[in-house]
Amino acid sequence: MKKLVYLLFLAPAFLFAQDDLLEGLEPEDDTTVTSTWKSLKVVNFETTKLVAKNEFQLIISHRFGSVENGFEDLFGLDNAVTRFQFVYGLTDWMHIEASRSSFNKTYQLASKFKLAEQQTTGFPMSISAFTALDINTGLDKEILPKLEFENRLGYTAQVIIARKISKRLSAQISPTLFHENFVNYDPQDNTQYALGVGARYKLTNRWSINADYGYHMNRASGSPYVNPLSIGVDLETGGHVFQMHFTNSQPMLTNGFLSQGTGDWLDGRFFFGFNLVRVF
Repeated sequence: MKKLVYLLFLAPAFLFAQDDLLEGLEPEDDTTVTSTWKSLKVVNFETTKLVAKNEFQLIISHRFGSVENGFEDLFGLDNAVTRFQFVYGLTDWMHIEASRSSFNKTYQLASKFKLAEQQTTGFPMSISAFTALDINTGLDKEILPKLEFENRLGYTAQVIIARKISKRLSAQISPTLFHENFVNYDPQDNTQYALGVGARYKLTNRWSINADYGYHMNRASGSPYVNPLSIGVDLETGGHVFQMHFTNSQPMLTNGFLSQGTGDWLDGRFFFGFNLVRVF
């Protein structure tokens, strides 16, 4: 079973905007619906958007600590998680990614594929697929003496189904399968399932409000972790997209925010973060 999981996830895992963001980056013909999303993520969840062919994006992401302690740690500023992400468009229908997150010192290789596009008078939705391989280098062999390299690995497979409902409103669902060879909570199954939902509402030509939520479908009973709920805004400027958001899950990689979120909106344990996207 473990070999089958490896093959499923490893195969695709190995290998923004232009000056005028308002026109979108992926127009192909008069019937293709464009600009469903303006960034690669809603907040936490991937969108159907891909990087254009031969385009390179650098994404710098910060997710600060919980705001609950106020000025004691400057609303979480002292406990930030940082991610550097590099994305390159191989073709019109595929891009590849490499990133490093300070949460668990995790490296990721990922890819995204365009499977279908929404048409004005035809197919009613856009569909993409996302796969990833994670390497958790933060696990300490001195604490876990039986640790092997394979225990550091995690895998993600996700299908993203989106629709631009109107000129201002877009929505999507994201069935997700992910597998972790090492889980933090012992009764938790290594193979886990989740369903994500997300939406974007365009306020002006440059501002939108975004939100997403992930429902973990087989979380172990008694688990200390929670489902991720996030809300934020996107600001589009020439050559940049700037995303600002609040979420109850500090990790930024899919396996992390789905399986290790610890915040509580009602108790004030949530995290401020931002993503800065630069196109080259």
